[in-house]
Amino acid sequence: MGSSGDQRTRRRDYGAATLNRADLATDPLTQFAAWLDEANAAGAVDATAMALATTGAGPMPSVRIVLLKHFDADGLCWYTDYRSLKGAELAENPFASALFYWREQDRQVRVSGAVQRLSAAESAAYFESRPAESRYAAAASVQSAPVANREALEQAIRALRQAHTPDAPPCPSEWGGYRLRPVEYEFWQGRAGRLHDRFRYRRGDAGAWDIARLQP
Repeated sequence: MGSSGDQRTRRRDYGAATLNRADLATDPLTQFAAWLDEANAAGAVDATAMALATTGAGPMPSVRIVLLKHFDADGLCWYTDYRSLKGAELAENPFASALFYWREQDRQVRVSGAVQRLSAAESAAYFESRPAESRYAAAASVQSAPVANREALEQAIRALRQAHTPDAPPCPSEWGGYRLRPVEYEFWQGRAGRLHDRFRYRRGDAGAWDIARLQP
């Protein structure tokens, strides 16, 4: 394997900022929105990218990058093919965790909770706002399913173009949005010497958010 297999000496220290209890907003969504704005302002590439972890009926979790498309007090939303691996796992176990990492500020945010589908109308409205090429790709692909080769995918696109000209295809019934409804957030600020600042918001029985500092 060579030297590339041993990464134990590769490290850097963190020290971009600090995070104190007094800095935190009472509502974690407000805190999240502020950090996302700061990540965008700092020029973070794909600041809305989040690692989405799901688990189906079996023991093996799966994780992939998806893009956050919108969020509000009800939760964080993204769109995908319902027939994908994440769609199948969410159908079996409708809970997930999402992780945002913003290298420029040495920050992470983890969000966990239950997941539900968005309405067909919400999904269609977003689908129709996408560029035509993205709509063709979504309509032609059965996400996560095996395919013989790339030519088979390109042939499916050509067939769709012939069937839907000049307009791109409508939103497929197997494609749409999900909403993660948070019950827990964690805000992580990298610090020098690995003595990181970590704060967890956890929703209590009365609906209020309890905040605790966690050890690094």
